[in-house]
Amino acid sequence: MAKKQFFIIVDTETSITDKVVDFAAVVIDRKGIVHHQCAILVQSVFAVDSLFYDKNAPGIWSQANVSKRMDGYNAMLDTGSRMLASVNAINRWLAQAQGKYNPELTAYNLAFDNGKCANTGIDLTMFSARFCLWAASVGNICNTRAYRQFACDNHLFNARTKFGNMTYSTTAEAVTGFLSGTMTDEPHTALEDIIGYEIPTLAHILNKRDWREKMIAYNWKSHQVKDHFKAK
Repeated sequence: MAKKQFFIIVDTETSITDKVVDFAAVVIDRKGIVHHQCAILVQSVFAVDSLFYDKNAPGIWSQANVSKRMDGYNAMLDTGSRMLASVNAINRWLAQAQGKYNPELTAYNLAFDNGKCANTGIDLTMFSARFCLWAASVGNICNTRAYRQFACDNHLFNARTKFGNMTYSTTAEAVTGFLSGTMTDEPHTALEDIIGYEIPTLAHILNKRDWREKMIAYNWKSHQVKDHFKAK
């Protein structure tokens, strides 16, 4: 009998100082069944450094929305859906998960999450087998005709740049919307994003033949609207 294979999906929400505020990790098997999970607000960052904001952005990433997001996290602490814990505690949890499951590491933008974890002292180096779920999604889902039609039908286009370029979206929200048939907004909280968006996407990809060979790192130049959508 083949040894059971596990994956650990990591997601982070960050501070204005490029550190991790909200950390989550979920261990799943190939069917997407959850075997182990943690959801932590990082003690040395939460309520010490401001949550990330973009002074030019509206909505969830605006500076004006920081206090609302903080209220949401404090409510999670009150209800027990988040724990406040140290970086050392996170690293001990990760080491235990590695020892028990030997999982392959992934995240929807692995380079981003890996970098922010390194800035914070969260150790992901113990996971030698790893891949980017975004690259797996681009190569196995986002480059298909059906996905591009879904993007068009749901107006999933990124803002036009000052150079006149515009791309179609390949976010976790867009991919999960395509797979489920219904677009919803990511809460942009680490555990909830994994459960609601990244697990369904990974479980879908794992059922595909030769999915690893089809992975393609996202390149905006390959997803320009002008190259894939024609006026009628």
